[in-house]
Amino acid sequence: MSDQATPAPARKGSASLVSWLTTIVFNIAAPIVIYGQLKDHGYSEFTAILLSGLGPVIDIIIYLAWHRRVDEFAILSLVFVALSLVIALIGPHDTELLLAKESLVTGLFGVVYLATLAMPRPLMFYFGRKFATDGTPEKIAWWNGMWQYEGFRRVQRNLTIGWGTAFIAQAAIQIALVYSLSASTMVTVNNILPYAVLGGLLYWTVTYAKRASAKGAARQAANAEPAQAQTV
Repeated sequence: MSDQATPAPARKGSASLVSWLTTIVFNIAAPIVIYGQLKDHGYSEFTAILLSGLGPVIDIIIYLAWHRRVDEFAILSLVFVALSLVIALIGPHDTELLLAKESLVTGLFGVVYLATLAMPRPLMFYFGRKFATDGTPEKIAWWNGMWQYEGFRRVQRNLTIGWGTAFIAQAAIQIALVYSLSASTMVTVNNILPYAVLGGLLYWTVTYAKRASAKGAARQAANAEPAQAQTV
């Protein structure tokens, strides 16, 4: 992603696989399963939706216990879960309003993404460090060191803008749908649309990062040719 990017150290595939599996199980599968089980056992729509947020909390606890440290992404996830809970408990406990509040939290999360552009390092830098490394000190040090390259910094900022804007747009669409679709239909939409948006963002992130990395490697090779010619 830069003209002088250093190669990444060897990655521990097993650690990376476990990290991805826990993320998928507790952040994607668990909320759907918890919601379905609670509904099947007679719990209210409000309770089922509210308790489905336990999955991400468990994922955060596992991460902290596994790595024995707190990273910025885990802190942000905890803040997001806490914010969702607080907003859900404010006001009347009807299903329609709860669904709208969930969308509002997504929009606020998008605003947080854009706000981190004013910080020394934007949010996508930490998101990338969590999923592009296996959590080992060597990989984390390599990722932190990449910040010295202008191309890498530009990519992280552009990714942050893209993710923040997408979350705000998603929230606006969901809030509009809450008041035009039935509650049961909206629950289905809320269980599908976020993952569709996330899948699109992940695909765009990977392709954009690879393209930027390839351009940086090409520039590095082009700059190396004159230097090699001078030594001949």
